Amino acid sequence: MLRRQARERREYMYLKASEARERQIFERKQKIRQLIAEGKSIPKELMDGLQGGDDARNGFGGMGAGAALKVDEAQADVMTSLDSEYARAGTYDPKILITTSRNPSSRLSQFAKEIRLCLPNSTRINRGGYTVGELAAAARSNAMTDMIVLHEHRGLPDAMVVSHFPHGPTLLFTLSGVVLRHEVSAHAQSTVSEQYPHLVFEGFNSKLGSRVMDALRFLFPVPKEDSKRLMTFANQGDYISFRHHVFVKTSHREVQLAEVGPRFEMRPYEIRQGTVEQTDADVEWVLRPFMNSGRKRNQL
Repeated sequence: MLRRQARERREYMYLKASEARERQIFERKQKIRQLIAEGKSIPKELMDGLQGGDDARNGFGGMGAGAALKVDEAQADVMTSLDSEYARAGTYDPKILITTSRNPSSRLSQFAKEIRLCLPNSTRINRGGYTVGELAAAARSNAMTDMIVLHEHRGLPDAMVVSHFPHGPTLLFTLSGVVLRHEVSAHAQSTVSEQYPHLVFEGFNSKLGSRVMDALRFLFPVPKEDSKRLMTFANQGDYISFRHHVFVKTSHREVQLAEVGPRFEMRPYEIRQGTVEQTDADVEWVLRPFMNSGRKRNQL
């Protein structure tokens, strides 16, 4: 098992190492294609290294320009390891392990239970004295696809870690404004639907936003069309508002929403390329609000 994991990790890291070169070649070809379409001359620095240097620059190595770049006709974008992380998503239901920091308060334990109710096919375990490495090994041995670790400060949930297995990524969020189910007065004593929910994502427009959206939406299985359950992730100013509703169709064109809870705001502040126990993993992105323009620039 350990040898296989090490081999898979080496293959994954090799794929990551070759991405920069493939991306550079792809972008160069796209620039050449755009210049050809506009009828402009192609600069020397763009043609060097493509189809044999001078031959490519003068005549695309004996081929026409369209033939030399035909390989990109079906490519909207270059494939990367980011695509392979969730390549099989949707073909199987995710299995999620949920736990907390050590010695959790009653409020954090209740919050973990409610997160388990929000995520179908999830399992909550007590942290006890287990280390993060032991939890990650247990998740891998039980074919878990993701692990969520909830943290608190003075009894208030304030952070969440979402780690995708087997090779990452790991997303770190801050939490604020946490409201538990029993604090949502309309449905304090109601039961929670176990249907696979529909998902609504609003405001994830950038490349980073798509990255965060993929990590969140692949925590949920594919719902059925007649599901009456709805999860909303609405981004505004890099703060993601989470809401959990059920709805009833009251007429042909109208539905009535009822909030179930919990509700909270989350803000991503770091993305790592490894799993949660790999402290030496490369940092893909980190929030830097202390810079001069950090508070004015929206990331998602």
